[in-house]
Amino acid sequence: MLSFQAGRVIGYAALGALAAASVQGLGWLTVQSAALRPVWSLLHVAATVLGLVLLFSGRQPLWLQAGARSVWAWVRKVGAGGVLAAPLGLGVVWSLLPCGLLYSALLLASLSGEPLSGAATMALFALGTSLTMMAGPWLWLRWGLSRMGDGTWGIRMAGAALAVASGWALWMGLVHNKAPWCATG
Repeated sequence: MLSFQAGRVIGYAALGALAAASVQGLGWLTVQSAALRPVWSLLHVAATVLGLVLLFSGRQPLWLQAGARSVWAWVRKVGAGGVLAAPLGLGVVWSLLPCGLLYSALLLASLSGEPLSGAATMALFALGTSLTMMAGPWLWLRWGLSRMGDGTWGIRMAGAALAVASGWALWMGLVHNKAPWCATG
């Protein structure tokens, strides 16, 4: 667990440094964002559909499960089969997962003005969130909740959360931007 958390700190710090170093690109992106809005909307539609599939089936689609296994196999291979290398690599890759809280922290890191400050901001974010990521499973096992079935209810809850969050983001974009991908005159 500690190796995984160290990997998260490394990955998040690298993202923070990148965000702080590339804040000038943000200005260019906002000018070009009208072209990206349909892609953004389709991403939310796809995430909503995936959430509904998880909610109603109670299991991950085969393509998603196979993808996760191939990422894990790649991390283990890169780590040369070392006991600590695979969790460390997985922690680094973890920083690439989509997460609203992570993106909010990255925005803060991008405002820090220099890569070292951005890296420090994100490293502190990773350390703070690692406390809950370590306490949660420990409590889960300590209270004996791991014997509550095959885990389908957890997949269903994650699917519901994904569908609601993505549907909400899509709805807010449509209601407040009035079809944001259309050109207005």
